[in-house]
Amino acid sequence: VLYMEFKQPISERTPKNPFDGLSFLGLKESKNIGLNDILANIKKAKTDDNIKGIFLDESYMSSGQATTEEIRNALIDFKKAGKFIVAYAEVYTQGFYYLASVADKIYINPQGYFEFSGFSSEVTFLKGTLDKLGIEAQVIKVGTYKSAVEPFILTKMSDANRLQVSSYLNSMYDHFLTGISSSRKINRDSLFNYANRLSIQDPKDALRLKLVDGVKYKDEIIEDLKKRTDTNLDDDLNSVEIYDYTKAEADKDDEGGSSNRIAMVYAVGEINGGDGDQETIGSEKLSKTLRKLRRDKKVKAVVLRVNSPGGSSLASDVIWREVLLTKKVKPVIVSMGDVAASGGYYIACAADSIFAEPNTITGSIGIFAILPNMQKFFNDSVAYQCSALIELEIKPCVNLAFKVADVGHGYFSIEGFTGECIIGIDEILYANKLVIVERKLDSGPEA
Repeated sequence: VLYMEFKQPISERTPKNPFDGLSFLGLKESKNIGLNDILANIKKAKTDDNIKGIFLDESYMSSGQATTEEIRNALIDFKKAGKFIVAYAEVYTQGFYYLASVADKIYINPQGYFEFSGFSSEVTFLKGTLDKLGIEAQVIKVGTYKSAVEPFILTKMSDANRLQVSSYLNSMYDHFLTGISSSRKINRDSLFNYANRLSIQDPKDALRLKLVDGVKYKDEIIEDLKKRTDTNLDDDLNSVEIYDYTKAEADKDDEGGSSNRIAMVYAVGEINGGDGDQETIGSEKLSKTLRKLRRDKKVKAVVLRVNSPGGSSLASDVIWREVLLTKKVKPVIVSMGDVAASGGYYIACAADSIFAEPNTITGSIGIFAILPNMQKFFNDSVAYQCSALIELEIKPCVNLAFKVADVGHGYFSIEGFTGECIIGIDEILYANKLVIVERKLDSGPEA
């Protein structure tokens, strides 16, 4: 039995950490596995005669909707081999239940909890706090739906942001219900009403409404798995954790150095300049990688995996250019993960084709900048009077050789000539990006 339990957040690829899973001072660290190895291992298990089925154990899944979708689709494909999937949890979050809903049998602990209450989104607004501190968040924003700056300048959601959030939440929830409806053979409208009326108060409600197949303890599930695999009830269940299950072997041609390769390039995290790291995208490092692949005659195509909320406009443009140049030499296909927004979508626009999951969050090509003005904080703020700064007599003083040289200083105000220039620069950047996106979409500029 392939044992699947996710105790760590699911990243795009398994980290290359030689100490992963090792114990230190008696404390054993949970192993980490990436989406790439999860999908590869499920695929291998489908044709492995030693694997009779999969046991999905309770998972406090920390993954985006699109990541969960890809794992779920892999499990559906696994079942085509005639093998079983059994799921069990003490607590079913909505994300884990969506994954588990493809199982042949779903069980919950008799004292367990079943979350089924719909999707929501929460934004914490900071403007009131900044006002009390005497700090003004000066925002330059181009694009109606560019909402990342709203917590600093508003006290509630704008109508435009509420519209877009409601739109994608409703879309994702509809997909969520449709998937469960198909797997569990329960009417979609009934599922909607269960969530809207909070009909599931305890495990018995989940069983009565046919969302689970049984209310059992874990030892009873293990006994059931032994019967399914013809294991003596007195023996231990023969199972292997997905973390330890060997990856699918490469084809012999690849092992020998195939001259027909497809390169997989990951663009994960916020986009910045420089080299980046495991959690961010560095434009310099990614550009070097793409240039190297362009020259490699063994590489016939490039798959660019994008899971990014965006970041630096300049760094995004540098990457976009390298993707464009690579496309002129060989095909470039973009695969989107949980999110490919702003700069994440922009770098994808240079590819030949773009593929996304039904619940990938993408788009949002606006531009913004936040320039704090701390004049009130240092001049008459109660917060400053009570802070250690006044005790240490710390107070900035700016001397200007030119009237526009104060950009970026804490005393800078966007009112006047300099502010107008910055706004003009952002509008030009926005217009340029819209032209590029428009060419890709072959439609009028709209954001």
